[in-house]
Amino acid sequence: MDTLLLCSAYLPPVSFFTAINSGGDVLIEQYDNYCKQTYRNRCRIATASGVQTLTIPIVKADTPKQLMKDVRISDHGDWRRQHWNALESAYMNSPFFMYYQDDFRTFYEKKYDFLIDFNTELTLRIMELAGIKKNLRMTGSYGNTESGNQGIIDLRDLIEPGKGEPNNPKTYWQVFKQKHGFLPNLSAVDLLFNMGPEFSCYI
Repeated sequence: MDTLLLCSAYLPPVSFFTAINSGGDVLIEQYDNYCKQTYRNRCRIATASGVQTLTIPIVKADTPKQLMKDVRISDHGDWRRQHWNALESAYMNSPFFMYYQDDFRTFYEKKYDFLIDFNTELTLRIMELAGIKKNLRMTGSYGNTESGNQGIIDLRDLIEPGKGEPNNPKTYWQVFKQKHGFLPNLSAVDLLFNMGPEFSCYI
């Protein structure tokens, strides 16, 4: 199967894992320029008030452009505690949060220097819990051009909000579905906490 080329993302959306599940090995781009307003440092979850965006603060670069692999996480605003409290509040009543909470809490208790390391380890944890058995590695250059891009499907635009979302998304049970209707393509933890072992059946 073709190798999939994806950008790094924080608690990536469901479409990210749907793509991973459909292909072969996974390449995570680390030589792209960091861009704001993408899922590189933000994710979307469902709360009692609707969709909430969680954003990881980053250290401002000294240059206009910065490679993703060099982006450092800032400790500004006690974001780790805030993000974990938001996840706990949003999903404490979901069917499977209690089973998975310890798998994720540790990520918000440990300090990571680089955003790509934090994102990658979270992605691998979701893959593990969802039973997705794919080899994941980082690019050696931009777009992994040393291999000539043969057998590589470029899906790096999936981390741009609004991209890769199906017109008629397959629905699943959500905690606040009765209040807000089905909210598509949230962070994959929404699917995991709500559907548990059925995660792979949905994607």
